[in-house]
Amino acid sequence: MASRATIEEVAAAAGVSRSTVSRVVNGSTAVSPEALHAVQSAIAELNYVPNRAARSLASRQTHAIALIVPEDTTRFFGDPFFASIVAGITGALGGSDYLLNLLIATGDPGDKMTSFVRNGGVDGALIVSHHTSDAFVERIADAVPVVWGGRPLHQRPSEYVVDVDNASAARMATQHLIDTGRTRIATITGPRTMLASVDRLQGFRSALADAGLEPFAETAGDYSEASGAEAARRLLAAGRPDAIFAASDLMARGALRMLSAKGLRVPDDVAIVGFDDSQVALSTDPQLTTVRQPMYAMGETMAGVLLSRLAGNEPPEVTILPTELVVRGSA
Repeated sequence: MASRATIEEVAAAAGVSRSTVSRVVNGSTAVSPEALHAVQSAIAELNYVPNRAARSLASRQTHAIALIVPEDTTRFFGDPFFASIVAGITGALGGSDYLLNLLIATGDPGDKMTSFVRNGGVDGALIVSHHTSDAFVERIADAVPVVWGGRPLHQRPSEYVVDVDNASAARMATQHLIDTGRTRIATITGPRTMLASVDRLQGFRSALADAGLEPFAETAGDYSEASGAEAARRLLAAGRPDAIFAASDLMARGALRMLSAKGLRVPDDVAIVGFDDSQVALSTDPQLTTVRQPMYAMGETMAGVLLSRLAGNEPPEVTILPTELVVRGSA
């Protein structure tokens, strides 16, 4: 994707000063008709989108930011991950003048969400749970300052990301299963359209390779409990693993439910490790061994980075938060 045109490039193309372009962008009437026409023509030719962060003190600010979640409502309201993210964001915004707008859509049908953001509905955006097919989020990132929860597919210079090291975390979870003597280890991944899922699969494979083991099986879910149960059914149809690494706690709970229905004991027959350490991990019997990622801190940090950008500061472009393995009864 081509880099976004700058205000300096617009000024050069229009043959005017940077301040003249700024006045046009901000709706000032202190511009001659000739200069106005030249700037508007240059903006159209270069497809220039104003950088709202550069106007952090301008009166045109909305004092609103968007949390953009390219998922359907069933997934959003059914996964504790999102509740923790939202709690962290609202915690960070509590001492600011900014309000949070929640925008949930799969694929942004009709470009309603994109148009709302690009037409000045918010000053900036936080984007989580994005898929490789979600092209609309890149158009949003071209329009307003954005902070990504998890790295985007096409990470460009000067993009701001808050994430965990998913590959290292998955490697840690798989290594725990290896250390407990398991050798027929399967995984239930998230959607391969999400880079977090790809990284967790890579960490799983890496741990097995270093131990001289091959994956027993790999099958994908969509991070939901139902998909975890269905993935476990497929695994059992192909043979019986002695351990499963599931890329979310919800999928781990679904897998545990399926194993129980098939008369298998956890962890005696099949050990399970999840990912997230949400409240789901405490709701199973036995309770889940899982990777704890700091979901509240992720939301809080994302919002803090965006607020810093909107204030005209230069926060770190990449923030990697720590994970840890929490050992309970399932493995």
